[in-house]
Amino acid sequence: MTVSSTPLELWQTEWCPASQRVRQRLTELGLSYTVHQVPARAEERDQLTQRTGETAIPVLVAGGEVVAGEAAIVDHLTEHFPKPPGAPQQRATAAMANRKRLEQECPQLITPTA
Repeated sequence: MTVSSTPLELWQTEWCPASQRVRQRLTELGLSYTVHQVPARAEERDQLTQRTGETAIPVLVAGGEVVAGEAAIVDHLTEHFPKPPGAPQQRATAAMANRKRLEQECPQLITPTA
């Protein structure tokens, strides 16, 4: 499988921390993917279950192969897609942006400097 020839579909929700980490990894790897938002309640995830056989998220469908769960997805991505040269910088930039967001949302987290 090559990066350009493997269609990727991510079944997820925006509020799910595991889904967010998988999206971040896909971004670090420079991969394009289709996102399928799923209902918050597992019993309402008929499309997810019909397409993948799963009810829990995140789920990645990579070239027809169903990969369920954050750890399995990250392992699959690591095994099948090379890390581009800019991946460490992408991770550092994302970490700085996340820290800035947290500092704005939770000012009590900022350590005063003397």
